[in-house]
Amino acid sequence: MDFFTPTVLKAMGTATVETLQMVVISGILTVIIGLILGILLHVTGKGGLHPIRWLNVLLSGIIINITRSIPFAILMVALIPFSALIVGASLGPIAASVSLTIGTIPFFARLVETALRDINHGKVDAALVMGSTKMQTIRKVLIPEAMPGIVAATTTTIVTLIGYSAMAGLVGGGGLGRMAYTYGYTRYNMPIMLATIVIIVILVQLVQIIGDAIARKIDHR
Repeated sequence: MDFFTPTVLKAMGTATVETLQMVVISGILTVIIGLILGILLHVTGKGGLHPIRWLNVLLSGIIINITRSIPFAILMVALIPFSALIVGASLGPIAASVSLTIGTIPFFARLVETALRDINHGKVDAALVMGSTKMQTIRKVLIPEAMPGIVAATTTTIVTLIGYSAMAGLVGGGGLGRMAYTYGYTRYNMPIMLATIVIIVILVQLVQIIGDAIARKIDHR
């Protein structure tokens, strides 16, 4: 029996493109917003450059912890009306990118905060003693010193997004998750199920290899 007809192959190609679309859009937004949020968490926390307890509690205890505690599948369904409001559609890869972004920003922000916390505080103190402003210290000391950790966090987050994008396909997001469900699960077509899994594994491996290579290249410690 021919499992991979021209129609199926075309659908698989489209699904792969949709998955990449979801991952790229949500990945870029997650890194930008999550980086800012992670820096704020570190800077406003106890022992940070500019401790602001109420802001840190608001960001850490309410926004991030509550969002992270909600299972992604539930969060995605709950955010369908919000996605429709933001992008004008509740289905498809663009709409799914909204939920993917909101679901992974807290995760990435925590990883950034951890990377910043691991920096030798003596370098920060030295920059301040030499007259650097807090903003200059963030730009010229904190972020460059934490960059290997931030790259590793970005790699981990993108890998997570690839997995999340497969779940997004089950609730109308499209992509390889939808392909596996429509052509594989509902039709009991195991070869197509395995093919989608192989593509996802290849994407994950490529991201991990590239991310590890970049992290090693910029790590001068």
